[in-house]
Amino acid sequence: MNVEKIYNYAFDWLLKHGPNILIGIFVLVIGLWIIKMLLKWSKSGMHKKDVDSSLKPFLASLLGVVLRILLLLIVMQIIGLQITIFATIIGAVGVAAGLALSGTMQNFASGILILLLKPFKVGDNIITQSQEGTVTSIQIFYTQITTFDNRTVIVPNSKLSNEIIINISRQGNRRLDMELKFSNALDITEVKAAINKSIDRSKDILNSPERRIGVTSIEPDGYKLKVNVWVNAHGFEDTRLALQETIVEDLKASGLKLPGLT
Repeated sequence: MNVEKIYNYAFDWLLKHGPNILIGIFVLVIGLWIIKMLLKWSKSGMHKKDVDSSLKPFLASLLGVVLRILLLLIVMQIIGLQITIFATIIGAVGVAAGLALSGTMQNFASGILILLLKPFKVGDNIITQSQEGTVTSIQIFYTQITTFDNRTVIVPNSKLSNEIIINISRQGNRRLDMELKFSNALDITEVKAAINKSIDRSKDILNSPERRIGVTSIEPDGYKLKVNVWVNAHGFEDTRLALQETIVEDLKASGLKLPGLT
């Protein structure tokens, strides 16, 4: 083995590539510091913009990985390493993963959109996919809903981002509608007075917007009254049941009755 020849080759290689290597190391150190600062600023920005807590760690991690990969590619280019093969491998892996996980990626992308755009949040009551209940968890790939009869429903996020969602609690209150039928023999003034008494006695009825009671249809054997009152969105069903019970009690106490009641 010719030691001098090896030494000369190594020396020539260092003369040729040494400056680029030093520059690459310098860029790597400075780049890592800049990435650290960018991640710190991004976390602060997400906190100010009230980004969902479930999304913050993921976005910070994703940003960090992307920036570090870009930095590594830049450093490799500066040093003089061929990155064509790496780009080819990354592209091939990306295509294969995309084909294998197309459905999963749809749920993933939809989860990001839901957490960013917030069409609903944990604690909201929603109707979707023929299910009505309270949102208990929003994950990257799926959303968990607990129905009012205590069933747990797992809905893929792609279903929530591409189809109709009815958020029945976002506004804070809901209109409760009831339609009641009475005999033509009953005085409408007395009937409305009894219903108003029931509404006044119901502590969960909101004063604003104002209630409405009016005739919706007139039939040969009687007329129908429509009752509109506003209640808190949470507890809607409990309020509806309680109000209906109170109306029946007050109508009977007033000597009035609904058809079929004795």
